[in-house]
Formats: sequence, structure tokens, C-alpha cells
Amino acid sequence: MMKTYLGKMRGERLKRETPDFRDALWSWVGAFSGMGAICWLSAHWLSQHLLIVASFGATSVLLYAAPESPFAQPRNVLLGNLLSAVVGVACFQLLGASALSVTLAVSLSILLMQLTHSVHPPGAAAALVAVIGGPEITRLEWWYPLMPIGIGSTIMVLVAVLVNNLARHRRYPLHW
Repeated sequence: MMKTYLGKMRGERLKRETPDFRDALWSWVGAFSGMGAICWLSAHWLSQHLLIVASFGATSVLLYAAPESPFAQPRNVLLGNLLSAVVGVACFQLLGASALSVTLAVSLSILLMQLTHSVHPPGAAAALVAVIGGPEITRLEWWYPLMPIGIGSTIMVLVAVLVNNLARHRRYPLHW
């Protein structure tokens, strides 16, 4: 029994294919365009408001480098990020920036994403940032799920729809 259990942890040898330069370039174009749009809007249109959070880096990987992933589909990105941000703000409002608040924000966001079929791994980071993001984030309070999370996620999904479908070998989204 223990041998079987420990044997699962060994994994298997993975045969890696030659990297597809064309696909990697499309991923770069998408990430550059998506993050560029958010940065430009944050600097020029919403100069008094934060529109960039760390979890958008991970969202970029899913949207532009793995657009076929279930975690990258619009419902998952938008709902997963939004629900997680709400959970994070609620935890901060109730418990402050405590270890319990961090623990609950991440674990409850995962639970809620699973129950709503909207798992987006960067969503858990959005919940975490709501608790430990510092004064610039926590002073946004209940605006945090809307801006930066909601608006930023929407912009990134729109860019993913536009850029990923420019490539002949890509299709995004697979479902809404």
C-alpha cells in the first residue's frame, strides 16, 4: 500500500516536443497587447486608479500561451477572478491582514470557483492580493473586484479573443 502511494509521486518521463516558435510568438503578441492595454489605460485614462495587479501576469500565461485550457476560457477568467476578489475583500474586511484571513481568502476562493465551475488559478492570487496587497489595494475596499479585477480581466479576455483568432492555428474561446 505504501509502495503504491509513494510510487505515484515518482511521475513518468515526459517526452518534450520541439518548441513551436510561431506559437510562442503569438503568445508574446497576446501578452504584450493585453498587458500593454492595461498599462496604457492605467497610465493615461485611469491615471488616478490602479488597474494592474500581479495575478494578471498569470492570467496572461493562460490566455495567451494556453488559450485552449479550461482555466483560460472567458467564464473562468471573468467569474473566477471576480468571485475570488470578492472573497478576498470580505476576508480582509472581517479579519484584516491576518494569517487566518489569507488562509480563508485563498481556500474559500478555490471552493467557490469549483462550485461555480469557474476555476481560474490566478483568481486565488486575486483573493490573496485583496488581503496582503497593502494600502493601495485595501483602500479600494469593495471597488477592488470591479477595478482593477473586473475591468482588467475583461480587457485581457477581449485582447485574447482578438489576438488568438488572428493566428490560423488558434481558436479562442472554446466556449463562453
